Amino acid sequence: MALLVLTPALYLPTSTSNGTEIVVFLAILAFILTFAEYNSAFPSFIEFRDAPPVNRLRFVGLMSMVSFLTLICKNAYAPTELTSSIYSVGLAVAAVVDFPYSPVRLVVLMLPAGASQPLIELVRISASVAYVAALVTIASFAYAVKMRGWPVGNGAFNVWTNLPLFDPTKGGDVVTRLRRDGKLNISLGVLLPFLIPALIKITTDYVDPLSLSNPQTLIWTLSAWAFLPASMIMRGMATLRIAGLIVEKRRAYSTAETTQTA
Repeated sequence: MALLVLTPALYLPTSTSNGTEIVVFLAILAFILTFAEYNSAFPSFIEFRDAPPVNRLRFVGLMSMVSFLTLICKNAYAPTELTSSIYSVGLAVAAVVDFPYSPVRLVVLMLPAGASQPLIELVRISASVAYVAALVTIASFAYAVKMRGWPVGNGAFNVWTNLPLFDPTKGGDVVTRLRRDGKLNISLGVLLPFLIPALIKITTDYVDPLSLSNPQTLIWTLSAWAFLPASMIMRGMATLRIAGLIVEKRRAYSTAETTQTA
């Protein structure tokens, strides 16, 4: 996690005099929080910590976004053979996913009217790469659920450690609540890539727009835009899967009781 936070700052120039100190502080904080969470017997707020590969896929997905976007932005400052190759791949990806009414097109339209053509192209390529990385992350988790039977292969699923923010005793049937939460997370995850650019565009009349001309701001903004919806969709898929397992357990228990009674 510390390396993830440091990656853009290691390759790209900082915009403020104290930017380096802020990045180092955030990297240390991310390391401490992650280390404390995974070495504690009591969960705090990180979900699915004992149900791999959910958080591993999330980390790999976010790390891929940040790394690729960092190399794409570096190509504008100090191009190398590697950055030029990644930039060329980004152009090819953008040609596929940047079409009318797509989330990538909405991100480009979010830019102010006076944005330069190089900035528009950089945002277009970066948004395309981040969005595709998010789709690959979701597809990887879907494969783990459908083909590998997640989380059955990891042993018993402990709701308390893997869903610390979910209270199974708080009113209503657990299965109904899990299904409702799962569908809500998937719906929001699908809609957010469209809603976020639209909301930012609307609010530019009242607040200063984000300065995506700063490479580090661009990287973290577009990574968050792509990663947060992907993470919500993965959470929704996971909770729906857990609800299905609970239903199967109930059905098996009911069948066993009926057999014993007979």
